[in-house]
Amino acid sequence: MALLLSVPAAVAALAALAALLLVLICMIAHVTARKMPTLHRHEEEKYFVNAEGRKESVPSIHDPPSKELSVVVPSYNEEDRLPLMMDEALDYLEKRQKRDASFTYEVIVVNDGSKDQTEKGVFSSRGRKILMADADGATKFADIEKVEEGLKNLQPWPNQMAISCGSRAHLEKDSIAKRSYFRTLLMYGFHFLVWFLCVKEIRDTQCGFKLLTREAALRTFSTLHIERWAFDVELLYIAQCLRIPIAEVAVNWTEIEGSKLVPFWSWLQMGRDLLFIRLRYMTGAWQIETRKCN
Repeated sequence: MALLLSVPAAVAALAALAALLLVLICMIAHVTARKMPTLHRHEEEKYFVNAEGRKESVPSIHDPPSKELSVVVPSYNEEDRLPLMMDEALDYLEKRQKRDASFTYEVIVVNDGSKDQTEKGVFSSRGRKILMADADGATKFADIEKVEEGLKNLQPWPNQMAISCGSRAHLEKDSIAKRSYFRTLLMYGFHFLVWFLCVKEIRDTQCGFKLLTREAALRTFSTLHIERWAFDVELLYIAQCLRIPIAEVAVNWTEIEGSKLVPFWSWLQMGRDLLFIRLRYMTGAWQIETRKCN
């Protein structure tokens, strides 16, 4: 004889199952949480040769700034796209330095054999401001002036901390017209998860053109755990928790061929990372030194 459950009993059973599943996911997120990556430098990475040909120790973000701007460019198998981006960036930087002798800069290309190690470059930066720029050159480098203006408009900066993010949100309608329905659905699903789980005030968290004050870079990158595509989201989540003011500024952006992002699997991985970012901070597996996140 078949056993039939009443509607209220079935709803209660489903609710109990959902609660059990949530507890199980929280436990998995907590138990599998990695600690902050240990940044190991090989002996040859502890020194660099300066313009005069002398060997110097690689600087630390804990030292006082000695440049106005540090440009950090994460690079992984970018031999085709990086040269074009670097030509554009250096052309802009050199012209700006000729106009303003007080403007000093450095460019740090972060090369790693398997995964993005952006924090290595950030922790070796000497700039008062640090720009993270993608190696593909999709954002016009001259738009640094737009994100600089966004940073300036946030003043006074609490504890000298502020972040200005380049954004492609204003281009969303045009990009949807060029995408398949499936990719559009994935994009909206990712944006919803970012908003629901982590970052509510920034529409485009993934644009690889972010300008940070030195103090904001030190505080956020010192807490960062994620090393994959979703590290931008964790960065902004940490900034949000620390009450660091964040500006979002529209920039010119062009899609460049050669992306390492695989549409379905990369989005699936990012979705998992977003859920674990929220759960791991919520359960205390990962912690931020000051205020607790809500």
